[in-house]
Amino acid sequence: MKIRKGDFVVVVAGKDRGKEGVVSRVMPTTNQVIVDGVNVAKKHQKPRKANEQGGIIDRDMPIDASNVMVVHNGKPTRVGFKTASDGTKVRIAKSTGEEI
Repeated sequence: MKIRKGDFVVVVAGKDRGKEGVVSRVMPTTNQVIVDGVNVAKKHQKPRKANEQGGIIDRDMPIDASNVMVVHNGKPTRVGFKTASDGTKVRIAKSTGEEI
């Protein structure tokens, strides 16, 4: 998967198009990511312990990885891979060719 935890991304499709945030979780088996502040749903939480409070909480839900792009130098870009001179695999920005 080309998107990793901690990447700053922008949503390019869907109801939250244009929103930006940091990837907090990556789920490669389902090709989904969870971005902070994007695709927020209300959840009715029941108190589990005696001192815990219930209520309605906001929860970030997964979004498909194809609907987000990594932001590099202030612009959204696609991500590719390249083999460095020492043989390691590095991520590059397709728009500029620079290493991410």
